[in-house]
Amino acid sequence: MPIPEIDTDECSGCGICVDTCGNEVLDIVGSVATVVNEDACTACGDCMEECPMGAIEVEDE
Repeated sequence: MPIPEIDTDECSGCGICVDTCGNEVLDIVGSVATVVNEDACTACGDCMEECPMGAIEVEDE
């Protein structure tokens, strides 16, 4: 199952990835992006492409 992996050291908590994801996979929790709905991820990579910090990678588990 594909899941986004967040580098919490690089994430600024800007929320662009949350706004970009149409499947509500991500949310900002504790000032960083967090996967909140892993099963909804389609591995489209939009969150990874839009992240200005380069803090997201989408890989198959």
